[in-house]
Amino acid sequence: METLITKFRKAAPKAALLMAVAAGAALQGCSQIGAGDSASATATALSSDAASAVYVAPGKHDELYSFLSGGFNGQVSVYGLPSGRLLKIIPVFTQHGENGYGYSEESKAMLQTSHGFVPWDDLHHPKLSRTDGQTDGRWLFVNGNNTPRVARIDLTTFETVEIMEIPNSAGNHCSPYPTNNNEYVIAGTRFSVPLDMKGGTSDIALDKYNEEFRGSISFIKVDPEKGDMDLDFQILVPGFDYDLANGGKGPSEDWVFFTTYNSEKAGTLKEVGASQNDKDYLAAINWKLAAKYAKEGKAREMPANYYHNKMDKDTHMAKSTVKKKVRYLLPEECPGMMYLLPAPKSPHGIDVDPTGEHMVVSGKLASSIPVFSFSKMQNAIKNKQFDGEKNGIPVLKYESVLAAEVKEPGLGPLHTEFDGKGNAYTSMFVSSEVVKWKLSDFTVVDRIPVYYSVGHLMIPGGDTKEPHGKYLVAMNKITKDRYLPTGPELAHSAQLIDISGEKMKLLLDFPTVAEPHYAQAIVADKVAPKSVKFHKLDENKHPHAVKKESEASVTREGKNKIRVKMTAIRSHMTPDNIEGVQVGDTVYFHVTNLEQDWDVPHGFAVMGANNAETLIMPGATQTLKWVPKKAGVYPFYCTDFCSALHQEMQGYIRVSPKGSNVPITYSTGKKKTAPVASAK
Repeated sequence: METLITKFRKAAPKAALLMAVAAGAALQGCSQIGAGDSASATATALSSDAASAVYVAPGKHDELYSFLSGGFNGQVSVYGLPSGRLLKIIPVFTQHGENGYGYSEESKAMLQTSHGFVPWDDLHHPKLSRTDGQTDGRWLFVNGNNTPRVARIDLTTFETVEIMEIPNSAGNHCSPYPTNNNEYVIAGTRFSVPLDMKGGTSDIALDKYNEEFRGSISFIKVDPEKGDMDLDFQILVPGFDYDLANGGKGPSEDWVFFTTYNSEKAGTLKEVGASQNDKDYLAAINWKLAAKYAKEGKAREMPANYYHNKMDKDTHMAKSTVKKKVRYLLPEECPGMMYLLPAPKSPHGIDVDPTGEHMVVSGKLASSIPVFSFSKMQNAIKNKQFDGEKNGIPVLKYESVLAAEVKEPGLGPLHTEFDGKGNAYTSMFVSSEVVKWKLSDFTVVDRIPVYYSVGHLMIPGGDTKEPHGKYLVAMNKITKDRYLPTGPELAHSAQLIDISGEKMKLLLDFPTVAEPHYAQAIVADKVAPKSVKFHKLDENKHPHAVKKESEASVTREGKNKIRVKMTAIRSHMTPDNIEGVQVGDTVYFHVTNLEQDWDVPHGFAVMGANNAETLIMPGATQTLKWVPKKAGVYPFYCTDFCSALHQEMQGYIRVSPKGSNVPITYSTGKKKTAPVASAK
């Protein structure tokens, strides 16, 4: 079995090999080597007055919002740049005790799937919505890798408002990539599977991978005004692994490009089996032609079973819809829709430069970086410069589409971003560095070490038509000695690098939450002015909202259900004393925050609740479900500090044994008796 180093020895020139050895020493070695590197980098940063470059004075705001994926924590972290200050954590595919997301009755539906309630996923890639190829600050789309899903975050509230499950998919890594006007968000499957064409996968022997397994690429329509998503159609593709994608720009804006690996179709020990071929493929799909084929009736239909979950902005309640069919196209039946470009070796990142002419492919095991030309690709298609086909899809000749190869860039290229000034920046995982090279002549002009094992990197707008080419953020997989030790697991490291001059300069390290894979950043002025400060109370359409204290109530519905319609305002809850609840009752606390002021949420928690608290934004209503298991008196209170008398914002609920004749009463100062139990 070949090791990774053996492969590099075969593929890389001598100079690159020496670099790999040096990088290995830095990563593997004792703390003295790591500490020396850290001290050197720190000294360089200080000598360039890095501290003043990232300093944001008290009361002042950062220039940029940055959105870092949380990887295995299923969340998005929001940091200000250049300060590196953590501003917010947005839960998407995970329950979040801080605000009750995934616990409250309103938000539980967001995490429903065809597999049941799935309160976790692996979130890798945030992508900002776009207008005319530029980020517009309306929405952030993110992927769920494990149980394939795509989510949409509303950037007026920084809340997850929609999650769509993706059928016929497994390992939704290659996702979600918006076209230049959000016509589609596109998602490809990482793991090919044997589709049964009935809405699931077939029970097939695993050694039949080569014959039976297929991948899928999903085209999700986005409403241009509301942002609502709808799965329009899928393309069923050869059984490779589809890794990453990016859309074209300008002349190539009708196309989207996908890296693939495992062109060998190995079904076991892929470390070896999927690394045999010198070249895998870059898949090029004309998405406008695909949409045309689907519209004109080329699409077939198959059964499906997937959940589409939406949060209603007026009721603040999520609702699930189960979809039962999906349309699909077959490339072999749609001429001109899809082509394969040979790409060395085990390609990972695919990035399109701001002009839309160059497609940069980063092969994890390649010794150079191939740069493909879109205009040459068009000519090759026109002149039928093919090198056979795969599953009816033409394979273009490598030389016919190649613009150039960036020679000896480093070891382990992964991702490339652009500064809009004719420069490209590529992350090198093995040699732990970022390399700057010119698009004009494809030569390396600068490199900077990063600590350690960099994965993704991000330039604000670096994947758009007009990048904000001032900063670069390197997201590193290994931290080693960068921060105080915290046991076996350390915080991951992001490093802010100044790219405004000819030479890159390290400005800042900041620890990140969980494992960021990719990030997006946007000028704050595109987002901040539209930020919601509070929800208008008179527009709250929650079915159990109460908009003034006199409407608060406690009622029993049937034998075992109790509804508490409660208000919260500085500094009391109404009602704050409740009696008549019995052991085993299901109690729903519907709490409406009456505040109409910015940054005054109220929390609600009751002793013994086995879910979480809930955090209620001004003007909104949230529900906490509670089932008391033994008799007694239980306090409840506001969990979010709101005023000088915050501690006094509390109450009691009396729970009597099952079958007791204690009537339901409630009060804030003056006791009220509930009406006779309804027959519901």
